[in-house]
Amino acid sequence: MNTAIIQLRGVSKTYKAGEGEVQAVRLATLNVHRGEFVAVMGPSGSGKSTLMNMIGLLDEPTGGSYLLGGVAVGGLNRKQLARLRNEKLGFIFQSFNLLARTPALENAELPLFYAHTLMSLRSRRERAEEALEKVGLGDRISHHPSQLSGGQQQRTAIARALVTQPEIILADEPTGNLDTRTSIEIMGVFQTLNDAGITILMVTHELDIAAYCKRIIVMRDGRIVSDSRNTSPRSAREELVMLNQAEQTAQVA
Repeated sequence: MNTAIIQLRGVSKTYKAGEGEVQAVRLATLNVHRGEFVAVMGPSGSGKSTLMNMIGLLDEPTGGSYLLGGVAVGGLNRKQLARLRNEKLGFIFQSFNLLARTPALENAELPLFYAHTLMSLRSRRERAEEALEKVGLGDRISHHPSQLSGGQQQRTAIARALVTQPEIILADEPTGNLDTRTSIEIMGVFQTLNDAGITILMVTHELDIAAYCKRIIVMRDGRIVSDSRNTSPRSAREELVMLNQAEQTAQVA
């Protein structure tokens, strides 16, 4: 394998809590290589979201070292961190975080106003349309979030993460607000993107969702306690075919 695109060495995060301290992450050491699809699991308070925030350059470690794409992030200032974040990372959240009064196309192109300030409006629109096509929303570009289903809103959020053409997608509980069928559909989108070479790191508390990933990391009390390969990840495409067949059989019966 190539050199890891994410390299953590003894990374820790400690927060002040009154007169004491809370160790959210303890001595995390982790390599993630290009093209991996990784789930980070753990109960509430295990440190998984804090770890994701540090990987996403949204929070700073209080100990250890972190290299993103070979760049040591510890010595970077806020402007340099923002540039690296915009170049390397795309973010997807449980609550979609879409602008309610803005159509899907403009929601998807929003990161380009920050990452590519000199890009023309036409180029931004074309890039956003391409991203929406990739997630199956080419015919919904003018729809506002209120006109989209939960799954379509999350697809719009995925398109927004893709529009800067990041090397890595970080997803925090991306199926947490979705029903079973829609969750499978969204995991199918992630699997397709991963097959195209995008590295995906996903936080989830659902074992059924982690089972679609190729690698599963488990955290407890701020520590990585398990890191294993999933040699037979579930196929969202196959499961949707079986689900459709079962529904058709039930309708005939």
